[in-house]
Amino acid sequence: MGSDSIKVPRSREEILKDINYDEKKVPSFEVVSPLRKADGTMVASVEEWQNVRRQEILDFYRENVYGKAVPLPDEMRVDILSEKNDALNGNACRKEIELVFKMKNGEVRKAVMLLYTPAKVSGKVPCFVGLNFRGNHTVTPEDDVLMTGHNIDGTIFSPLRHEKVERWQIEENIKRGYAVATLCYHDIFPDVKGENTGKWEKSVYGMFFPGKSEEELHQKYSAIGVWAWSLSRMADVLEKEKNISSLAVVGHSRLGKSALWAGVNDSRFKLVISNDSGHGGATLFKRCFGESVESLCNSYGYWFVRKFYRYIRSEAEMEFDQHFLLSLVAPRALAVGSATLDRWADPKGEFLSALYASSVYKLFGLPGLTVSTQPEPDTPITGIVSYQLRTGKHDIMHQDWVGYWAAADKFLKN
Repeated sequence: MGSDSIKVPRSREEILKDINYDEKKVPSFEVVSPLRKADGTMVASVEEWQNVRRQEILDFYRENVYGKAVPLPDEMRVDILSEKNDALNGNACRKEIELVFKMKNGEVRKAVMLLYTPAKVSGKVPCFVGLNFRGNHTVTPEDDVLMTGHNIDGTIFSPLRHEKVERWQIEENIKRGYAVATLCYHDIFPDVKGENTGKWEKSVYGMFFPGKSEEELHQKYSAIGVWAWSLSRMADVLEKEKNISSLAVVGHSRLGKSALWAGVNDSRFKLVISNDSGHGGATLFKRCFGESVESLCNSYGYWFVRKFYRYIRSEAEMEFDQHFLLSLVAPRALAVGSATLDRWADPKGEFLSALYASSVYKLFGLPGLTVSTQPEPDTPITGIVSYQLRTGKHDIMHQDWVGYWAAADKFLKN
């Protein structure tokens, strides 16, 4: 186990000198089964997993990695800001839905969800749910969508429209019979580096805990924790939409980490998609390949609780690894995506994590990941645990979506 003392990260320059990109330097380590309970005995049944071991792992992550469950607001109001029934050249219906979170202490936080549903599909359709990096106006080709995603001072984070259209593939999603719902993560917790920046106060946490210092909140909560929480609040709204049948949660990079944590905590997400989520997401820490715990804590420590700092330069002592996290999705569908040039996120570690999590799927009588060696680039494996390695850089692109549509076609439409 990592030392109970909180370690302080070294300088960025010192950390980067020690980053490993050589497969020959990956240390040997024991792969601990998620089915091994805290007392050392092995889980023997689905019931024992559901009632004992799963909760042990979940409690561990809440205490040491992503933080306690975020509370619910005293009131959550939903306001329809706009509706457009001929969006995307008549192929979609569009809503802009403001989620208003209110507390009895008078604190209020707001975020606008953008929802597209197919206009020419009869009956209910599945919906991809995810957070975006730069604002709702950046993910759509339409010019009349409200600008969202605010800086600490209230200004818009990105004034550019359409810059992330490819990442979201909204028109293609509509064509394939899927809805898409998204909101900007800055409006939940501003993703600002450094301490004492005001991000905790401006975030949803500032509504729940007015007057609490950043350090006090950081002891028990994290940015990833509340980003995941917001995905569940989106699900609250979407499950009341008459034309939505089921939900898939999807995220890229740090928002892939958030999507995984949301999927672990909320069983309404029937497909959980991690795209290039890397360390703190899908990949194994103990391989010590690419990003490290120390580099995460140096730049983005607020993504995790302060206790996570114990594992700085102590990956070998971890009593867990991220296949534990992936296993908590079982028996629901899981899809993990990597990119060949994204060595920082360690694609092989992401694959092995999905493979090692498969033991829990097998407990449920499901095959898990159906291959034991990492597939060649651009040959996706589709199953209850899907994996794909796309040629290219750290991004989410049309080719990534092709694999996720295959999983959704199989597990959401059928």
